[in-house]
Amino acid sequence: MNDSLLKINPNIDLVLERTVDVPVELVWDAWTIPEQLKQWFCPLPWKTIDCEIDLRPGGIFRTVMESPEGMKVPGIGCYLEVIPNKRLTWTSALQPGYRPSLADPNDPFGFFTGVVNLEKTEKGTKYTAIAIHTDENQKKKHEEMGFHEGWGAAFDQLVAMIKKGKT
Repeated sequence: MNDSLLKINPNIDLVLERTVDVPVELVWDAWTIPEQLKQWFCPLPWKTIDCEIDLRPGGIFRTVMESPEGMKVPGIGCYLEVIPNKRLTWTSALQPGYRPSLADPNDPFGFFTGVVNLEKTEKGTKYTAIAIHTDENQKKKHEEMGFHEGWGAAFDQLVAMIKKGKT
């Protein structure tokens, strides 16, 4: 997604931004290597028990998260943009191969598009995660579910994994 195409709309988009002292390349790997992603992708005590990545536009981005009680929550989407060490864009509105997804009446906030921007800084990485929603109601539901806390905790886990050398 070209930077000029993405304009944040605070009414329907959620943004998490951090600057950390880890290299862009390691943050990229954590997002694009399934065995690494499974180590940090959802905030504890939840865990990611399965992940499939076909890292190309139209490729699959699939995860299965598990609650502490054992409830499994699958997520599947399609990559829209893959710019190594710079940007990942995916959406749950499309299945792999750009096939339209069917609406899930049990999904609390419907389809969304995710964007992760990585910028190299003098000491590490500026990380910006954006969740783009259809409307204000979907954004509100995602926010109330704990977008900032959850995505923030997951990113903290990603950074800790890198610093512990578990990549």
